[in-house]
Amino acid sequence: MTGTPLRAGLVGYGLAGSVFHAPLIAATEGLTLDTVVTSNPERQRQARAEHPDVRVAATPDELFDRAAELDLVVIASPNRTHVPLAATALKAGLPVVVDKPIAGTAAEARELAALADERGLLLSVFQNRRWDNDFLTVRKLLAEGALGEVWRFESRFERWRPQLKGGWRESGDPAEIGGLLYDLGSHVVDQALVLFGPVSAVYAESDVRRAGARTDDDTFIALTHASGVRSHLYVSATTAQLGPRFRVLGSKAGYVKYGLDPQEAALREGGRPGAGAWGVEPEELWGRVGSGESPVSGGGRPEPTVPGDYPAYYAAVAKALLEGAPNPVTALEAAAALDVLEAARRSAREKVTVTL
Repeated sequence: MTGTPLRAGLVGYGLAGSVFHAPLIAATEGLTLDTVVTSNPERQRQARAEHPDVRVAATPDELFDRAAELDLVVIASPNRTHVPLAATALKAGLPVVVDKPIAGTAAEARELAALADERGLLLSVFQNRRWDNDFLTVRKLLAEGALGEVWRFESRFERWRPQLKGGWRESGDPAEIGGLLYDLGSHVVDQALVLFGPVSAVYAESDVRRAGARTDDDTFIALTHASGVRSHLYVSATTAQLGPRFRVLGSKAGYVKYGLDPQEAALREGGRPGAGAWGVEPEELWGRVGSGESPVSGGGRPEPTVPGDYPAYYAAVAKALLEGAPNPVTALEAAAALDVLEAARRSAREKVTVTL
């Protein structure tokens, strides 16, 4: 890519904005981080220290007043603000990237998609876990047919956080769109849909385990895909012993992988794409492929983990804007995941299996 980089305005400089979006935008050829929006003085100082050339605005209105000076708006603010801010940006003529979940309902996501189509603008959703190392490895194994016909897919995004951290993510107010079902669930459901396609039935169990908690912190989702694959998905903050991140069981073999992709930890510690072997995992953490034996006791063969590649998301966004390449994650794909999340919430509440 050549020419003047596209200027991105980033709304929000909490975890999502400072750890994920800002570093990835700054590392992407064809993009430059122009403005960060945050009203928090400490975060304003942090943004200037980490990105010395960045401009800082205290409110989204200040950003939209300068819409003509921008080429892209990235929304990494609290979930309840995603829809109104995305709509405002699109009406201002700006392409938009929205952190997941794009909205609280599939209907809202589809309304935003229709608005983007009407304006002829890109609307993309930041589903970075599509570029996790283990997920890329599963896609490779499936493409090679190494597992045969997949019968069951197990995915766990588990943590041990017995004490509440506070903040809107743990709020019981439905308007905040908090809880793990919509937080980590947005990742595991999206991954299952990418791998195995549309879902015909959803069953879920959702609990509030921790004292003082106001929203779900331990949730299980069972999906029946139209393809016949069954996905069992776990998201939890109350798991004292973590299970495998993935267990994929097929007619020829299975794949088991423990541990989380290292990219988030690297970003949190100040690592940046382009420095060293980004996303590469040591051999002792590789998963195993085999049949009839436990990977814990050495069964199967080590499967080299494909390097994780979060930078690929914003590279694809830049290519879509500059060259008309495909949108890496569409709002309609996010709406399909929200269909599943809404069905899971209903299933857990009513203790029924929901047909889609």
